[in-house]
Amino acid sequence: MPETAKEFDILILGGGSAGYSAALRAVQLGFTVGLVEKGNLGGTCLHTGCIPTKAYLHAAEVAEESQESEKFGINVKFESIDMAKVRDYKDGIVAGKFKGLTGLLKMKKVTVIEGEGKLTGKDTITVDGTEYKGKHIILATGSVSKTFGLEIKDRVLTSTEALQMDYLPKSAIVLGGGVIGSEFASMWNSMGVEVTIIEGLPHLVPNEDPSIIKVVEREFKKRKIKFSTGKLFKTVEQNDSGVKVTLEDGKEFEAEICLVAVGRGPNTEGFGYEDQGITLDRGFVIPNERLHTGVGNIYAIGDIVPGVQLAHRGYQQGRFVVEEIAGLKPQVVEDINIPKVTFCNPEIASVGYSQPKAEEKFGKDNVEVAEYNLAGNGKSSILGTGGLVKVVREKDGPIVGVHAVGKRMGEQIGEAQMWVVWEAFPEDVATFIHAHPTQNESLGEAAMALAGAPLHG
Repeated sequence: MPETAKEFDILILGGGSAGYSAALRAVQLGFTVGLVEKGNLGGTCLHTGCIPTKAYLHAAEVAEESQESEKFGINVKFESIDMAKVRDYKDGIVAGKFKGLTGLLKMKKVTVIEGEGKLTGKDTITVDGTEYKGKHIILATGSVSKTFGLEIKDRVLTSTEALQMDYLPKSAIVLGGGVIGSEFASMWNSMGVEVTIIEGLPHLVPNEDPSIIKVVEREFKKRKIKFSTGKLFKTVEQNDSGVKVTLEDGKEFEAEICLVAVGRGPNTEGFGYEDQGITLDRGFVIPNERLHTGVGNIYAIGDIVPGVQLAHRGYQQGRFVVEEIAGLKPQVVEDINIPKVTFCNPEIASVGYSQPKAEEKFGKDNVEVAEYNLAGNGKSSILGTGGLVKVVREKDGPIVGVHAVGKRMGEQIGEAQMWVVWEAFPEDVATFIHAHPTQNESLGEAAMALAGAPLHG
């Protein structure tokens, strides 16, 4: 085999969503690229995050619908869930995507350097003792699960360990009611697990609009997902039979397992960043708005940069930095304009400002909102889902936020993002014709309501 090149136009540390996106854009623009990865290409999203969790959530949806099939006139007897086979299904999805990614990088002639890399100079990454040079370096080392000092073993798990389980617990405590916690709680509940969520903030999914939070909490109660909010956990104890979580007010909860889902933190320790003069704050790399670290020709992208930790943000930042290096002067995308989806049941989708954030920015009297209840949407009735769409606008101005909750509403967020990013007025988008019967109509109905001309409201 030919010897691996040691010098590249662009050298990337980390082969997750952000890193491999940068690599692919770089070869498109004619750069030579080295991509350093110690684990599996695709990173957290492909192997222990987005893809496997959504595969499990789909399996959970099938399980739940099979138990409700009689109401559709479909007589199917639900017997049990074989978690080993569910895991095999998940692993097959991941393996297929991984094979496709590795093949794509090879076809595009990205040089993949396997091993543990460390930044050892302003133009140097050392991988297992071998130095590699880059005219430009991109740091993309991703994130790790936060554990708040808890020992992760046996019955106390993070999402990584939970995705490898080949059995269903009878009961589970989920520490954290954000995205990860809500998705796992929803999945396990659909599979018959008794779930209790512990969230230290006053509400579940606390970063969402209050109207969305209200629906999620109501629907979780209907589904018998228990939750405690507003109190932090103090201790987590485990023995051979289960776990006990004690809150700061002394209240205790017991279950078979405990999932620690209190968010993710930047994976920057031990990579030599600070040794080269790169500024870190709480572990995050602090670049400028164009993602330059202020040191040499070194850039930082993805979950190591403060902001929303999403794979599609990483994709965008990877492309952005390479285009910046190429002198194309790409447009900065603010985090507020990045769509977010939480794949629990009911599904949550949002982009732009929530009503409170909009009122904080523009003033309470300068914000207008409209809500459309999915009860009026034909396709939502067919799917058996409740929920709503909420549109936020600056008074007499453009749409600044769109928020939705209900089964499969994540599929609608693409159009909503265009409204927000392009600063569309409700009066303009109200003229769009949405196919009937689709859930997509709910966006149009909300826009028409905000424009003062509702159709079914």
